[in-house]
Amino acid sequence: MISSLQDGSEFPVSPSGAIIEVTFGVQNKSALELLDGLGLFRRAGFYNNLPGRGLSLNQMGKLALRCFGVGDGWPCADRNHASFLYRFDQVSILVDCGEPVSSSYKASGLPYDAIDRIFISHLHFDHIAGFFMLMQGFWLEQRKKTLPVHLPAAGIKPFGQLLNAAMVFKELLQFRLRFEGLRAGKAVVTRGVRVVPYRSSHLAQLKKAFQKKYPQRFDSFSFLIEAGRVRIGHSADLGRPEDLEPLLKKPLDLLVCELAHFKAEDLFRYLKRRDIKRIVFVHLTRPYWENLQKTRQLAAKMLPGIPCSFPRDNEEITI
Repeated sequence: MISSLQDGSEFPVSPSGAIIEVTFGVQNKSALELLDGLGLFRRAGFYNNLPGRGLSLNQMGKLALRCFGVGDGWPCADRNHASFLYRFDQVSILVDCGEPVSSSYKASGLPYDAIDRIFISHLHFDHIAGFFMLMQGFWLEQRKKTLPVHLPAAGIKPFGQLLNAAMVFKELLQFRLRFEGLRAGKAVVTRGVRVVPYRSSHLAQLKKAFQKKYPQRFDSFSFLIEAGRVRIGHSADLGRPEDLEPLLKKPLDLLVCELAHFKAEDLFRYLKRRDIKRIVFVHLTRPYWENLQKTRQLAAKMLPGIPCSFPRDNEEITI
């Protein structure tokens, strides 16, 4: 299906409208995981000094998550905005494109054909502002592979218009850029990696206040990511902790969860005794970030038995 823009140009539309190169190779793996949970490993370079370095992701058969940006929606001097790269053996998925993801991606050293799909959880700028420079980078670095971008349907037309306004025309691209509207509960499958979007209530208050004047769906999504027996929940932005319920119906190996739109106590209380092997908290609101030690202590107290991490930009996590 082709969607025509106001200027007469066209974009394809669907009918629905941190590399980790090492894993823990030392005998005392649990001790290293404990230190990681305490936030003592800040950059991947630290791992390179550990015994057993050099074991590849493929050898270990593990997921690698690079947190390109862990900041919240406020201007951040010390954090990038939301962007997360999930790398499986043969599939790489980018969730959200907060700025400056183009710079972070270049610094990662990853090839420009590595990303198989991009998922945009909602249309706030802290989740999309880096997308357009990333596309310019893909053009200039001569990406070749087709790139499906899954996003709220309300964003498809303006995304295409802005690319045209910035003169990143489809004729300049050596890859096919395809926009597809997200549909709640409808899985997107790439070589065995399954991503299912679920609606969240993150934009419910804005919808109530502004939908009559600015009619649109005000869509916001969380994601369940499954690969073989590995199950990952990615919250993106929530309206309330209960938005996580569809992700928690079965045990999770990893939950990547925001901590900006409700009290930490409310979220931790909701997650207590849930079957989650590990939680990575991101998108912390400024008071929780500025008092990170207290936030860690509160999580440890209220979530006993669940290892919790609070990564910084460009940290890598494996499971």
